Amino acid sequence: MHQLVAFLAAAALLSGCQTPDDALTTSSTPVAVTGPAASAIAGDMASRLAEQIGPAGGAATIKMETDTSEFASALKAALKGWGYKVVTDGKVAKDIRPVELAYAIDGFDEQVLAQVSTPSIALGRAYTPTAAGATPASPLSIMQRN
Repeated sequence: MHQLVAFLAAAALLSGCQTPDDALTTSSTPVAVTGPAASAIAGDMASRLAEQIGPAGGAATIKMETDTSEFASALKAALKGWGYKVVTDGKVAKDIRPVELAYAIDGFDEQVLAQVSTPSIALGRAYTPTAAGATPASPLSIMQRN
């Protein structure tokens, strides 16, 4: 009987430590970044990626998944502007080893989190979309992988 009372007392005390499910969310909301904001974010992320992986140097090829979003198109154009060859159909010559690129755009608290990653590095930054584009709302986060 003492064990049951102790168990119920412990359960009652620990239940006070829980928060309701709607108090704190850790999920992000997928957003459609369009127009000037997509171009501004893609341009910034492409330039930061170029700083980290080096100049295009003629034969540098980046492989991206096929995506019809405005951000994907803007990112592809920005990378081409930096001199990279961008492949989205998966067709690469046998003698070329492309750099595989993944990206994500998520919305959180009226900001947009942009992430761009390769097998060796991941970059992330928060932006505040504006009518004229987007402005960085955080420092650039760089994670190098071994």
